[in-house]
Amino acid sequence: MPKHSVTPLSVLDLTPVSAGQTPGDALRSTLALAGVAEAAGYSRYWLAEHHLNTGVAGSAPHILAGLVASATKTIRVGTAATLLGNYRPLQIAESIGTLAAVFPDRVDLGFGRSGPPKSPSDPAPGVVPPTDTPDDRVVDGLLIPAPRPIFGAVLPRKFRLQGELLGRFPGDTDNFENDVQDIIGFFTGGYRTRHGEEVTATPALGQSPQFWIHGSTAGPSARLAGKLGLPFGANYHVAPAGVLDSIAEYRAHFEPSASLQEPQVIVSADVLVAPDEHQAQRLARGYAQWVHGIRSGQGALPYPSPEDALDLPLDADANDLVKDRVDTRLVGDPHQVRDKLRTLQRTTGAQELLITTIAHDPADRQSSYQLLAEAWGL
Repeated sequence: MPKHSVTPLSVLDLTPVSAGQTPGDALRSTLALAGVAEAAGYSRYWLAEHHLNTGVAGSAPHILAGLVASATKTIRVGTAATLLGNYRPLQIAESIGTLAAVFPDRVDLGFGRSGPPKSPSDPAPGVVPPTDTPDDRVVDGLLIPAPRPIFGAVLPRKFRLQGELLGRFPGDTDNFENDVQDIIGFFTGGYRTRHGEEVTATPALGQSPQFWIHGSTAGPSARLAGKLGLPFGANYHVAPAGVLDSIAEYRAHFEPSASLQEPQVIVSADVLVAPDEHQAQRLARGYAQWVHGIRSGQGALPYPSPEDALDLPLDADANDLVKDRVDTRLVGDPHQVRDKLRTLQRTTGAQELLITTIAHDPADRQSSYQLLAEAWGL
């Protein structure tokens, strides 16, 4: 009997480094997980971009995407997201064009806008600032937590150092729309210099990766995705407070394009599945500490084992800083997590869900994706 049609699931991999692992171990675990995800029926395998984190090895997503594509046969491979200010548009077009030429009809390019704020008091792009109504709310069964401030009035040194080393400057995200248009133009042949000169970007010209724009707020990224008629990636796993607003903003500004006639949304979720709830909760230990390293500006630390996490308690302020992430992480047995994801899909109206899973043991990550795929009906 054929299976009924189900909402596609895809993978977002940060390439986390666990305590006791080397970055090389983590990168090899990503390649192994990609093979598992492909065999289990996931549609896409996307790589994130993070820098200066000892607990994350996914700092070169274009290179890693090529390795993943080489290690698989059919699953789509891409970035979620390529942070545009960290590169020049031509560099991105040439890198992704290379992948698209070697792996036709398998490459996705996600655009992200993250960068330094214009002033120390402004939130970093993609961060939902706290509001005057700081209460959690439930919308159609989905928890929408109160926004959490990510940093204080002064950006942590690590965040500022990252910007300096990557050549970022306050306000450079104002170029986001032009950069997106330029990159697409290198692929379509529509790029022109300010003097009207045509430029051929080999091997990008003529290739056709699928372009996405990712965002966490009802801000410029959501509006640009709608304006250009591109699919939109909404961020429930990092900034759950803004997910519904960002999707609404995208849909309100959507204009049909040659590639997309109706809005298309993928929503990310942080998920951990185990054979039973007790085991899932045990494997989930360490997540709050790992998120706190990111939220506090220290950077992600190597992910602790469930046993070691018991010796890393957080105080009340630290717990409050990560409460929204912990409360919206979907943890449980396959059927529990399946039902929670169905709620997320129904409430957001997403056409696809993007699953990110972090655990100390790479084998537990693989098992989580396999159990979810089976319960979901991939």
